[in-house]
Amino acid sequence: QVQLVESGGGLVQAGGSLRLSCAASGRTFSRNPMGWFRQAPGKEREFVAAISWSGGTIYSNDSIKGRFTISRDRAKDTVYLQMTSLKPEDTAAYYCAADRRLMAAASTRESNYDYWGQGTQVTVSS
Repeated sequence: QVQLVESGGGLVQAGGSLRLSCAASGRTFSRNPMGWFRQAPGKEREFVAAISWSGGTIYSNDSIKGRFTISRDRAKDTVYLQMTSLKPEDTAAYYCAADRRLMAAASTRESNYDYWGQGTQVTVSS
């Protein structure tokens, strides 16, 4: 059974940091781009960051790019999202996803992602 399992979410004060992890099991995604998305209550799911199979990264906007860092350990089949200077508006359920394309560039397109984790909640208090 193919699974993506996120961990590392929690409650943090504004200005704090969290590191999310996403571990794959059941198959390897070491040659697939991986992404992080988030969904706040009452809002649509949105793209946060993605990383290509070779390590190239993209972010949703400059604010995210300056505070979040996506990385991966291909040997461990794990993707990370380091989040710093967290703001209350970052509160959301965070999901990792695996792109179906092999050895491809990172993508913002949600339709490219075939496998999704169950999500981990991040709550930032003011």
